[in-house]
Amino acid sequence: MQYSDKVMDHFMNPRNVGEIEDATATGMVGNAKCGDIMKVYLKIEDNIIVDAKFKTFGCGSAIATSSMATEMIKGKTVEEALELTNKAVAEALDGLPPIKMHCSLLAEQAVKAAIKEYYEKNNKLTDENRHYFDMLDEDEHGHT
Repeated sequence: MQYSDKVMDHFMNPRNVGEIEDATATGMVGNAKCGDIMKVYLKIEDNIIVDAKFKTFGCGSAIATSSMATEMIKGKTVEEALELTNKAVAEALDGLPPIKMHCSLLAEQAVKAAIKEYYEKNNKLTDENRHYFDMLDEDEHGHT
């Protein structure tokens, strides 16, 4: 399997590894099928994601996509972070092998799970933004 230089860089030198002790919100997703589990921690101030960290148990692609996803949302508004897609994460890594695309989906889901928790804690979950979180309930691989 051929990985891009960016995938290898984010796997060998992952950014934002760890946890945020006083995180505003966290999101955890897992895939029993492939064994990858991702937990994303967000620190949100004035609707801006001022810090994002992750802990991932999984393959190199899972680590690389977690690293890239947290890099992509830091400094963004919560609404901008909701626009993150697995395709955008994969493209930012200069692609993933097709068999590893589920890792970028997990990264997107972990970010959205954390934002959903933030919205729920702050009574911001509305009919207008609920569709962003549909993927957390409808995944065919049993992610929770």
